[in-house]
Parts: sequence; structure tokens; C-alpha cells
Amino acid sequence: MSIVAIVGRPNVGKSTFFNRLIQRREAIVDAVSGVTRDRHYGKSDWNGKSFSLIDTGGYVVGSDDIFEAEIDKQVELAIGEADVIIFMVDVSHGVTGMDQEVAQLLRRSKKPCFLAVNKVDSANKEQDAAEFYALGVDQYFTISSINGSGTGDLLDAVAAALPEQGESQESELPRFAVVGRPNAGKSSFINALIGQDRFVVTDIAGTTRDSIDTQYNRFGFDFNLVDTAGIRKKSKVKEDLEFYSVMRSVRAIEHCDVVLLVFDATRGFDGQVQNIFWLAQRNNKGVVILANKWDLVEKDNKTTKEMEQYIKKQCEPFVDVPIVFMSALSKQRIFKAIETAVKVYENRSKKVKTSQLNDVMLPIIQATPPPAVKGKYVKIKFCTQLPTPYPSFAFFANLPQYVKEPYKRFLENKLRENFDFNGVPITVYLRKK
Repeated sequence: MSIVAIVGRPNVGKSTFFNRLIQRREAIVDAVSGVTRDRHYGKSDWNGKSFSLIDTGGYVVGSDDIFEAEIDKQVELAIGEADVIIFMVDVSHGVTGMDQEVAQLLRRSKKPCFLAVNKVDSANKEQDAAEFYALGVDQYFTISSINGSGTGDLLDAVAAALPEQGESQESELPRFAVVGRPNAGKSSFINALIGQDRFVVTDIAGTTRDSIDTQYNRFGFDFNLVDTAGIRKKSKVKEDLEFYSVMRSVRAIEHCDVVLLVFDATRGFDGQVQNIFWLAQRNNKGVVILANKWDLVEKDNKTTKEMEQYIKKQCEPFVDVPIVFMSALSKQRIFKAIETAVKVYENRSKKVKTSQLNDVMLPIIQATPPPAVKGKYVKIKFCTQLPTPYPSFAFFANLPQYVKEPYKRFLENKLRENFDFNGVPITVYLRKK
């Protein structure tokens, strides 16, 4: 698929335009400059041509800010990847020194480039846009990202410049969301896996703001990895930007298949990490717990086992969860983490034949029937797996209302013992025969 990158200095409306083209509010938009930090990918189409769209952070030259230096690196990578570039400027500020710097960078790239003069929502501003000829362009397009005016002409030109593409067959790839508290090492983990600096990484908590997809296609694996912003307690979230970041992280959990819960092993498996774990469990997602920075923990021959026991104690009653002790920085066991996540995804998608399920479960139920209530005996005669995206089972009984939670847990444990559902929540329903 062809790639179109949107570049420009900070706060010219790149993310608003990106959201309009992908028809979803995925990139965070705020009046504060420098909100977008990583390259943000989405899909769009125009005049029968589909293309990948990259939203980039604002390009700033010669800044001392650690983020701006990293953002510039991300913008240059995006320009390198793109087939066509949309260079966005802001009519209300006119031509700035930073616009000149970006124009120079784009001239060096020798790629088709279209100048979009944004925030043109009146006839007076239409006339003001003429000063952008100073950037050395033959043509510019006046647009308004907020109300969409002028975007059609720009997209006509972009679509015409895109290379011809063959037939593509879209397939829904599994989605693995990498979640955790701020500064646990989520972006470092994904960068280590894909072998490039895809995400901005600093020691400052809250560096990642958007939830961003990256396709991982190596060693026979093919899935989408979603990097998310760190999730803190509600009481600690003070600014709007962080509120939106956390909201997108929660949404990433809701729309993924497997959650890779990364926590800082030097800080421990604390209450906030447990809250994220229970959020994933309530949404019936596969879970893999990744203890990152394990190389910084002082260890003896019992440390790993004790930490594993402690984590499982905090996760009760859902203790059938894989735990991988790793280090994103030294790349220790990062591929084991991915292998485990793929196995959990397969477990979550597993379908057990009804005949096989009854052959295994009915003798177990016969040997250990549900306890009698008020002199009435519950008889379970049949069970089947329900057609849900995650493992859920219906057991048909004469008096389902008398089967209590402990017996449901017993049935769940027996299902896990016999049909390997490691890392996946199971739902058990009792229904009237």
C-alpha cells in the first residue's frame, strides 16, 4: 500500500487533518503544541486508491528539548518511508523560519510534495495564502482541517501522484496491546522487537501519548503491536492530554486480542498494575505478564519463583497466566514474550468439539456433582462451547439457579486442566436444560 506522510512544524493542524482522513478520532488534538510525538499510522482512500497515512510530530530544528530532537528523527523516518508528502502550514502565522527549514528538508527528499495551507476558512484568508509562494512551490492548496473545505482538491492531486497498486486482500491481523504504567518500558520493548527506533523513548514518564499500531511480520509471526500511553490512577491524571492518552490506552485494551502487561520489576507488581490486569480480564482478553528491567533486580536462586508466586497471589482467582521475566534494553527474553503472546492468542481462539467436551467433562461432573441445595440435586447433562470470540461454555442442568460460584470455578479449573486455556479468561454459564 502506498504511504502518504503529513509533515510540518508544530500546531499547524496535522493531527486534525489525519483524523478527518481516517474518519476516526485516533490522534490526540490539543491547542498545546508538540502533542504528537511518534509516527501515527492510519488507512484512508480517495478516488479508488487506498493508502497508508502517517501523522508526524511537529518538526523543529536546533531545539534543546529532548522530545523535539526525537520527534525530528521520527519525521525524517516518515519522509524516508513515504511515497507522497503533504507539507502543512498555518495561514494565520504566515511563512515562518521553521516552515522554510521543513521546505528545505522536503526538497532534499526529491519526493512528490503538496503544500497544504491550513486554517483557511474565509475569503480574506484565501488571499493571505499567496505569501506561501515564498517557499518555492508552483502550487498550493488552501484547506480547513476542521470543516474539511478544500481537502477534496488536495486529495485529488495526492491520489493522482500515488503509484499504481495491485489488488490487495485485507485480512484482520491479531492485535496485541502493550500496556502498563508510565515508564515501564513499553515503547523500548516494541523498538527492541522490530529492531528500529519506531517510538520516542526517554526517561520521562508519559512520553507516549497516542495508541499506535505497528505491524510485526518476522520469524513466521504476523500481527499488530499496539503501543499505548502509561495508565495512572484517575486521581493522578491532572491534564486533558493525559486524560485522552489514558482513554485511548483503555480503548486499545478493549479492541485488542491479547494484552501484554509490562511492569517495572524494580517497582514491583503494585496496585495500579493489578488494576490494568483486572481491566483486561473483565474485557475477556488474553493476558501475558511481562516483568521488564529484570536485569536490574538483585537476584538469588529463589527470586524468580518468589516473584511468580507473589504475582499469581495478587491475580487470584485468575492464576493461569504466563509470566515472562525480560529486559527490553538488553533484549533478554523479548522473543519468548512474543511466542507466549501468540500461544495465548491461539488459546483464546481455540474451539473444542462438543462431543470431545462432553466426553471429558461429563465423567468429571458425575464423579463430583454440584452440592445439593434444600434437598434438591442438580444434574448437569450436557455442555457446549458458545460461538464467542473468547472461550465461554454453557452447561445445561435441571436446576441451574442452585449452582454457586465455587462450583463454576471448579468447572473452569477442569476445563483449563484438560484443554490448555493458559492466559485466557473463561466464562462458564449454567442454563436450563
